[in-house]
Amino acid sequence: MTYRPITDIWILARAKLRNGKKFYGSYPAGFPERARALLGVTINDAALHICGGKVRFYPYPNAIGPNDKTLDLDESLAPDYLQDARDPFPTVEGGWPAILMDPPYSEEDAKHYSPGAVKYPKPNLLLKNGLIAVRPGGRVGILHYLSPRPPSEKIGFRTRFVACIGVMVGFNNRIRVFTVYEKSC
Repeated sequence: MTYRPITDIWILARAKLRNGKKFYGSYPAGFPERARALLGVTINDAALHICGGKVRFYPYPNAIGPNDKTLDLDESLAPDYLQDARDPFPTVEGGWPAILMDPPYSEEDAKHYSPGAVKYPKPNLLLKNGLIAVRPGGRVGILHYLSPRPPSEKIGFRTRFVACIGVMVGFNNRIRVFTVYEKSC
């Protein structure tokens, strides 16, 4: 039987933080909850949020779980892991069940964040680092303008392309794509 990835389009509202403020590059409203479902994790499963330090400030109760951790280079967000996303990700025993990444989408977009364009993490490297850090059967999702290419099998495992979802917040806005990959056992 041939495996076919899940494809869809999500039209979501613009998001605001708990204090009602908007910010550049925020997840659309309801995105983290939907992303968790495609990543195959519940709110109680541990997920690592890469370049997602602001996820703790969303008003949505299922955006971040009690066992989730954040990795960001912006100290003001008090991430669990203060580090450059271009470096290997922190690991947990057995590997993360899921990793959700929302990096700047281009060097131009990266200028809007405190680390700046010089710290722009390329999506192919992020995907590789994520797949190394998840457990076998774990999933990595990335919200970006492009779908990164999975690394070759030379790194020791195979990757399955699970989903490709168009994500938009209405007309006259750039569409993003949420792609999900699974580390084969």
